[in-house]
Amino acid sequence: MTTSKPESSSSPGPGDAPDAPAPGAGKADGSDPKGEPARAKTSDRDRGRGPVEVELEMSRQRAAGWTVFGLVVGALLIWKLGTVGVWVGVVLMIIGAVRAWQLVQTFMYAPGTIRVTADEVTLPRGLCLPRPLKVKPDEVTAVYFLRRSVPWNRSAPVLVVEIGPKAMAFPRDWFASEADQRDVVHALLRGRQLPTAGVTASADAEPA
Repeated sequence: MTTSKPESSSSPGPGDAPDAPAPGAGKADGSDPKGEPARAKTSDRDRGRGPVEVELEMSRQRAAGWTVFGLVVGALLIWKLGTVGVWVGVVLMIIGAVRAWQLVQTFMYAPGTIRVTADEVTLPRGLCLPRPLKVKPDEVTAVYFLRRSVPWNRSAPVLVVEIGPKAMAFPRDWFASEADQRDVVHALLRGRQLPTAGVTASADAEPA
């Protein structure tokens, strides 16, 4: 007859053995393995604090393409065609010269950065231009988007920032995405409690 050994006090109870905790697993209360409570990792920009910086973008390929097209085609029209062709060629030559100047500016200056802090707002005067405009947040009188009344050579929406009687326009193609435009709008509205009438001053304007 076979006899079994008495059950040891350290033997596991009946049923499946409990699973061992996975390496690196935290506690159910959200703390990490070291016992420290987990903290949400939120940037200052996401919390609406700290400065907001948005870098503008400039396409050298587009400027180079318009430079070559305007100068070459304009010269051919002036050389080969009559009076009407000459005037069209002159216009194309002027466009090509302006684009050539813009292309040179891209090698001399950075495209520009819009910076909004609690004490100062920095707005570029244009793409690849020196001496950006620096004002206080309370000097910004209105900020809005234009989607319909947009010049043919600009892409919508156009971000418009009004500083007193002066309005500065920042087209969509100057930004990496429309989200960057909205970041600027939110930062300006946060720094300066603009009146609703100022935000929706134009019939074609979309309130930010």
